Amino acid sequence: MTPLSFDRHCAEIVTQTELLRTCVDGADLTTPVPSCPGWNVGQLVRHLGGGQRWVEAMVRTRATEPASDDHFRDLSPYADEDPAVLGPWLTEGGARLADTLRAAGPDAKVWTPVPGETAAFFARRFAHETLVHRADATLAIGADFTAGQEVALDALDEWMELGSLPQVFDYHPEQRELLGPGRTVHLHATDTPPEAAAEWVVDLTGDTITWRRAHEKSAVAVRGPLTGLLLVVYGRRPARSEGIEIFGAEELLDFWLERVGFG
Repeated sequence: MTPLSFDRHCAEIVTQTELLRTCVDGADLTTPVPSCPGWNVGQLVRHLGGGQRWVEAMVRTRATEPASDDHFRDLSPYADEDPAVLGPWLTEGGARLADTLRAAGPDAKVWTPVPGETAAFFARRFAHETLVHRADATLAIGADFTAGQEVALDALDEWMELGSLPQVFDYHPEQRELLGPGRTVHLHATDTPPEAAAEWVVDLTGDTITWRRAHEKSAVAVRGPLTGLLLVVYGRRPARSEGIEIFGAEELLDFWLERVGFG
């Protein structure tokens, strides 16, 4: 499976931002977000919108080093947001980011936290950053979260790709402890057609973490709806929850999920 196109990623930034705005319209913005401890819904929105503006400025200026991100890391000033202000602000940021990315094009050179350093990285990353933070807000207010099949597949692929970069061990040396003989994790979406090939094997048996789209017997297998698998892998719902089945070495699954969490 190939990733979604650059244009589709740009479009999804707008789509997911609008879905998030619709989700929080009329909601209590002081509701705590369990999947982002210490934040409420308003602070979550400020974090995402701040991140979108951070990337937009770097792409627009073709930054060669990361800009300061303090403005969307310290969320203490945003504990009591005004919905009438926050909604339009969120929409504006998502639209500006998508417009700037489209104007730059996928091959525009810009600093990125991984090798490659092109605008395409940020288009994909913020399509899924917005998707997952929409999940945070949706689940926090007690609503049902769903993601389109193509977007969820691409989000899981991106998560796998970023989590298997060799330099991950430089930033998170504790992840080396995941490696060992016989250690494989199989994820299997149960609600997708065969042509979606919605199965992943995470291979921890070598010197690095690798992954592949495949149906293979593994030390532990996790089966469930595609959106459910997305939320489990991103740490937005526990593996032992309704609709998720686990077969095999549950302790390996727990260890893997604990060590590889990001986003």
